[in-house]
Amino acid sequence: MTRIKICGLKRPEDVAAVNAVLPDYIGFVFAGEKRRISRETARQLKALLDPRIASVGVFVNEAPENIAAIVNDGTLDLVQLHGDEDGAYIQWLRQLVDVPLIKAVRVQTREQILEAEQLPCDYLLLDTFVKNAYGGSGKTFNLGLIPALSKPFFLAGGLNGDNVAAAIAAGHPWCVDISSGAETDGYKDPEKIRRLTEIVRIQG
Repeated sequence: MTRIKICGLKRPEDVAAVNAVLPDYIGFVFAGEKRRISRETARQLKALLDPRIASVGVFVNEAPENIAAIVNDGTLDLVQLHGDEDGAYIQWLRQLVDVPLIKAVRVQTREQILEAEQLPCDYLLLDTFVKNAYGGSGKTFNLGLIPALSKPFFLAGGLNGDNVAAAIAAGHPWCVDISSGAETDGYKDPEKIRRLTEIVRIQG
């Protein structure tokens, strides 16, 4: 069954919206500008989050020690690396935390995905390549580039209520990762979150 992650929670209202429908994962973003939150805000939101929902921290080229500090205070259940982190970085982080690691790939070629599968992470996350941007673009990519993978993967990149069912059917991801597609005017929309979760549950 395909799972669903709602990424970019920033407010108590966002947590209330996901608690009402129980997606499998939510994401707290610790990079960029648009959806970035502080460690303290994440800690407060995690305290409000239904414990049946796993929290993912999204980082871009962050010092492993900083990630470990947030994980080890109980705020995060998984870590998503969305920058240029390589195998040595991931091995280093593994020494500091005992949670699953997700490595994002900004997809350009099939070979690139196969290379990333060899990294010492638990999951891949396949996202759209946009120059000078690390995710959150709201743009889709050619799902035909996805090879057969033994490692489970999250699928991101422009997913919304209109295309997520087709994306699941075409890509067969472990989980779909939705951010802008769950928003209206830049804020998480409870109705969109409800509809997306319902679609994924039915389709998956």
